[in-house]
Amino acid sequence: MTRECPVRFYEGPQGLTKGSTHQNDLLVNNWLTIPGGEIEVTASRSSGAGGQHVNKTNSKITIRWNVPNSLVLTESQKSRILQKLQSKLTSDGDLIIHDSTTRSQHQNKEQALGRLAEELRQALHVPKKRMRTRVSLAVKEARLRNKSQRSVIKKMRSKKSFTD
Repeated sequence: MTRECPVRFYEGPQGLTKGSTHQNDLLVNNWLTIPGGEIEVTASRSSGAGGQHVNKTNSKITIRWNVPNSLVLTESQKSRILQKLQSKLTSDGDLIIHDSTTRSQHQNKEQALGRLAEELRQALHVPKKRMRTRVSLAVKEARLRNKSQRSVIKKMRSKKSFTD
């Protein structure tokens, strides 16, 4: 039986300027910060080895973030994330990440938030379009010249008499 209880967030300083972020906001990259209010963090009992410690503490962290209802993403970013992370999303569009690698709730929370940020960075990455290049005439001629030289060498190896 797992019992979940919410993790308490610390309130950021009052009177923040426009460019600053709250302490519980998730910085994904230079131009995207997810507000802490959009991320639901819960702690529950972890499974596995750990003896009595595992039965007494809520160290497993579960992070849930709803992509379609996010206020910080544009429609194109939302569709890109929904397409790229399709196998990792619930039917409601929630991205859920669990972490119970350490015995510390705080470390598990940091690792889970880091994994969420990394997943979003990878999903939002747009690869550069490949610019087609042409092979120069000098390179083509050098390849053909080398090819004909190899052909002459191979013909000279044969038992037939070769006169040119």
